[in-house]
Amino acid sequence: MKKTFVIDTNVLLHDPMAVHAFNEHQVIIPMTVLEELDAIKDRRDKDVSREARIAINAIDSILANASPKQIQSGVDIPSTLETKGTLAIFPDQLIEHTQSVPLLNNPVHHYNDDRIINVALHLQGQDNNTEVCLVTKDINMRLKAKGSGLENVEDYRKDKVVEDISLMATGYEQYEGDFWSQVENVESVHSGQGSQGHHGTVTHKLNRNYTPDAYPSMLLFDEKKFAGYVSDINENTIHIEHLDRDKLMLQNLWGLKPRNFEQAMAFHLIQRDEIDMMVMTGPAGSGKTLIALAYGLHATMEEKRFDKIIVARSTPPMAEDIGFLPGTEEEKMAPWLAAFDDNLEVLHGTDENAMGTIEYIKERANIQFKSLNFMRGRSFNNAYIIIDEAQGLTQFQLKSIITRVGSNSKIVVLGNLAQIDNKYITPLTSGLTYLVEKSKQFEHAAIMHVNGVERSRLAAFAETHL
Repeated sequence: MKKTFVIDTNVLLHDPMAVHAFNEHQVIIPMTVLEELDAIKDRRDKDVSREARIAINAIDSILANASPKQIQSGVDIPSTLETKGTLAIFPDQLIEHTQSVPLLNNPVHHYNDDRIINVALHLQGQDNNTEVCLVTKDINMRLKAKGSGLENVEDYRKDKVVEDISLMATGYEQYEGDFWSQVENVESVHSGQGSQGHHGTVTHKLNRNYTPDAYPSMLLFDEKKFAGYVSDINENTIHIEHLDRDKLMLQNLWGLKPRNFEQAMAFHLIQRDEIDMMVMTGPAGSGKTLIALAYGLHATMEEKRFDKIIVARSTPPMAEDIGFLPGTEEEKMAPWLAAFDDNLEVLHGTDENAMGTIEYIKERANIQFKSLNFMRGRSFNNAYIIIDEAQGLTQFQLKSIITRVGSNSKIVVLGNLAQIDNKYITPLTSGLTYLVEKSKQFEHAAIMHVNGVERSRLAAFAETHL
């Protein structure tokens, strides 16, 4: 049965192409939503205004050549499906509040949310045979709609790639006991040169049935001594590069050594040449930023692999427009990127002139601090890019950033799903979760959930108990 979905403004800001996500069903855009998008598209917040403009263009591309009557009744949405969905604009300002259908009508403050809910209530009252559903990311709006008598209210779920956050990929899998005691047939091959220039490596080829949930660049280990890197995988077989667990714990990047095995696995993955993108998740204080920065300095200054280090994060609403402020972009971004200065101090705090060394390192490594608002439309070649605090970004925002990565570049995306400050994003709908699940099958991407808080015993207590 075809359904009718009434779309709230925040859905289109979260995913500007959301009108294409409802398959063969009818999509209704209330006039109030268009009015809100029109107001938002000129805001100083470049992230949200850009998405409003993209959403408007997406709607226009479907309705541009339709007559007013067709726009109100519904225009086919381009699709490969045999039965196409339709898109319509509903003139909610014409709804009369004298009918028998109970509508929200506050004569003093006629809220936009109420007008959008009224569209769904009006459509529900018109046809009992059609299921009408309001789609909004606003929790309170969902409660108001249900309390007003609307039968079907949903969050936007297209970007929900896992049902529970505990099911999200971690980048590794631990096996109970001895891994090899579970394997009957294995073919091992010794090659002369291992990753990072190690003296040879052993690759084990075995049946995929022993590791049914494995994906490329995943790390496997057991409770004994085995550790391996999934170097190749197909329908029937898997290739596992043998890793020495003791050597993993002895790794050194810019004077930094791993304090636990998860950090050691992160050290190993971030150094692999075939990895173009690494996603590190984990609690505050687990060492994500420190590892990313240490490798960046090592690869840029010692290996001369990259020409520059670009450090970026999304600025909060209070900093949505930094353009009018005096100073360079780095100076304007300093309050929101202070964590990187803190980590540079950790790496060079014992130097005789620590602050002088930090400024020298910034200059020599060509460290550039960017706001994500100003990265769009650019292309970054020969660069090492760190995206911090990615848990508050949508899938659309992350995609627009990652598509900026050019040749001979590597991007590291960091985030803690327990510290989301975007009211329309949850751990299940975060762009970071989406990125982890969508990229885990890509052979040039790696994932690592770095657990364990190594910052301090107080930080570990706060992360666990507060």
